[in-house]
Amino acid sequence: MGRVIRSQRKGAGGIFRSHTKHRKGAPKLRAVDFAERHGYIKGVIKDIIHDPGRGAPLAKVMFRDPYRYKQRVELFIAAEGMHTGQFLYCGKKANLQVGNVLPVGAMPEGTVMCNLEEKTGDRGRLARTSGNFATVISHNPETKRTRVKLPSGTKKVIPSNNRAMVGIVAGGGRIDKPVLKAGRAYHKYKAKRNCWPKVRGVAMNPVEHPHGGGNHQHIGKASTVARDKSAGRKVGLIAARRTGRLRGTKQLTGKASEKE
Repeated sequence: MGRVIRSQRKGAGGIFRSHTKHRKGAPKLRAVDFAERHGYIKGVIKDIIHDPGRGAPLAKVMFRDPYRYKQRVELFIAAEGMHTGQFLYCGKKANLQVGNVLPVGAMPEGTVMCNLEEKTGDRGRLARTSGNFATVISHNPETKRTRVKLPSGTKKVIPSNNRAMVGIVAGGGRIDKPVLKAGRAYHKYKAKRNCWPKVRGVAMNPVEHPHGGGNHQHIGKASTVARDKSAGRKVGLIAARRTGRLRGTKQLTGKASEKE
């Protein structure tokens, strides 16, 4: 085998570590406490700030500590329509208004939400990027589970106690505007991590990449590769179940209706 290829070098850190110096902190929902489980707690939005390397703005929300005499500032992902001075309510008894956090079991079917918990109490994992949202499809009161539609289109069944914020993430429409020039792409990825510009494998030499070399830029072998191949060979379509364009919807819609 030749050189250690780019995808192998990414694991160890080094020049590929993310650029976190000016970031504002990890935005999460409040930690679950008695107030959220049984009633609600009120907070006020103090500030809406930009987070470098993130498309969505963040909101600084101030809550009164339910157990000690102090204020607690939480960092939330801002939902579209939030403003400074707005009151937010978190908990089982909160109203269905944009920015409020409540369990998905308390939301009616068709509710649009964001920053959704994948596992109960993990403080928000799904539908967090700008303009994204998940939708409540149906509830099952016997099993205490709720079916939701994620931004990818996947349908997922999660516990009804999982919390989410009502509304869609702010900063939507970001990808509608074309980047147009290399300088803008440079600054975009400078704030995120070293992943641009990206040299194609076929443009490299055989020593640097499995797709390199040859008198024309071509892969020269099937681009699908097995899951258990060595790290230096694992490029292209890894353990692909199928390849090519998705054509026709008959089978897909049939499967979906069977599940529901």
